[in-house]
This record gives sequence, C-alpha cells and structure tokens, in this order.
Amino acid sequence: MIPRRALAALPALALPGLARAQGGGEAWAPTRPMRLMIPFPPGGTTDLVGRMVAERLGARLGQPVVVENRPGAGGNLGGEAAMRAEPDGHTLFFTTIGTGAMNFAVHGARMPWRPEEVAAVGLVTRVPNVLMVSSGFPARDMAGFLQAARGREISYGTAGFGSSPHVCMELLAQITGLRMTHVPFRGSGPMLTELIAGRLDCGMDNIPSALAFIREDRITGIAMTGARRSAVLPQVPVVAETLPGFEATAWFGVQAGVRNPPAAIARVGAELDAITRDPGFRARLAEFGADGPDLTPEGGTTPEAFAAFTAAEIRKWGEVIGKAGIRAE
Repeated sequence: MIPRRALAALPALALPGLARAQGGGEAWAPTRPMRLMIPFPPGGTTDLVGRMVAERLGARLGQPVVVENRPGAGGNLGGEAAMRAEPDGHTLFFTTIGTGAMNFAVHGARMPWRPEEVAAVGLVTRVPNVLMVSSGFPARDMAGFLQAARGREISYGTAGFGSSPHVCMELLAQITGLRMTHVPFRGSGPMLTELIAGRLDCGMDNIPSALAFIREDRITGIAMTGARRSAVLPQVPVVAETLPGFEATAWFGVQAGVRNPPAAIARVGAELDAITRDPGFRARLAEFGADGPDLTPEGGTTPEAFAAFTAAEIRKWGEVIGKAGIRAE
C-alpha cells in the first residue's frame, strides 16, 4: 500500500506539472506520427476505446496516432514503455483505473513508475461494472443478493486478480461484511463461461463484456456500480439504490511522461476535451454502456481536472486494496 504521507502529497505532485503544461505558451504540433501505448491485448474494452481516441486525435492533430498494444503485468509493461519513451510529446499512454490508480497499491514498490512521473492529459470515459448472478443463485435483486450472501460464503469471478471488478467486489465486501471467495480468471470470457454454466455464484465485470449475455438472459444483472442507471440496461438498478453512496466505475484516459513538453500536453489535452464533448463520440460510447468523462461543466475533460481525479482515485482504491490485503505476487 502507498504510505499515507505519499498519498497526501499526490495533489502537490500531480498539479504543478500540470500547471506548467497549461502554461506552455507557444503552440505545439507533432512533426511525425505519434504513438498511443495500449497496455492490454487487442479486442477488449481498453483497446476498443483507445483506438476510437487514436483515430480522432490523429485527425485533429494532423499526424497519425499509431496504436501499439503492449500487454503484460496488469498493464504495467505498456505503461513503463510510455513513461520511459523519448519525452518529445509523441508518445501517449492509454491508461485505465488499474494502471492509473489501483496498481500503485497492488504492486507497491515493484510498480515501475510513480504518480509524480505522470502528466495527466485527459479522462476519456467512465464504465460501470455490473454484478451478475448465475441462474441457480437464489436472488434476482440486490436486496435479495445481500440476504442470500449473508447466510453462506459465496464465490465470485472476475477477469483477473487486482482488476477493477476484483477491487470493486472487495469494496462491497468491506461495506457489507459479506464473506466472499474470489475466483480470478484470465479475462472476462472464461469467467462469464463459468458463470453461465453455474459453477460460480456471481461475477463482476465491465458492462461492455457482459452486456450481450445479460440481454440474452443467459445471466442476470442485478446491480450496476455507477452513480446512475445505464441507458443500455435501464432495468438494472445501481448498488447505491440499496447501499447509498456506493460508487465504483472503471475509467480510461490519456497520460504521458511528466518530462514531455508542457505545450504538447496542453495541445493534446485540448484536442481530447473536444473529442470527449463531441456528440458522435459520446453516442458511440453509449452503445456499449460507457459515459463521457464529465469532469467539466461542459461535460469534457482537462489535464488539471484529470490529475485531481486520478489523485483521488489513488487514495480511494489504495485504502480498499490495503484493507483487503491485495498484493501482486
């Protein structure tokens, strides 16, 4: 877990570099194709949204933004490659709640970079998780789930150890006092297969991966983890309707190494803000249950707002992970 003294210093570490970026002065433009490092394999939610961003950023910046998938170590391999790249403004990192917040506590001293080495560029989207139960589980709503789960120890599956759904379920366990056994899988597909087969009591996953199975009634979604109901599954309530104040959403954004030119961070941040406020982009996100960043009154994002958001997420999830004793081996 990150020491409390380090956590308390996060805003001071993140925001001064941000102020430099926003005060960059001269206009900046890429002089060659740029790279967007995506820390997971092709085909998943991270890759899908990252490629949407890369295409639109390239059009706005006047240079192609080439996606490079660098999976491994919970996203840390891709993040390390981006943070250690030549700091000339041409390499960006498509970060997640894992690489941007949770991994600092999960990996501890073995994390290959620290929060102060990161320049925030912008938040792209927030994606709620969904709590699902198998056909044989004796509950079909959140209140029933809590009642059934209090009478026994239940098993739950996620897409991996230390993942957003894993830590989200640990938060639920800490709030409710439930005894739950985590069964991690290598990705959402294998976990959902086992849940459909009834070999797990329940599962937690991002909406995009589970959406089709819920719509086909192969599994039952009983609660979302966002602040409000999702337009793609309006019949599924949020956890907060039963447990007021509960909120835990996965998120995706763009970061870069802090040594990159302030003017480059400012320019890419401004273009990203325009992209995230575009109705067409937001409609595409909404198709698979994702929301816009909504860090500004206009619904967009800024480097400063994303830095503050990330610092708060590192503190929040660091406490949950530390209490749960989640550590990468």
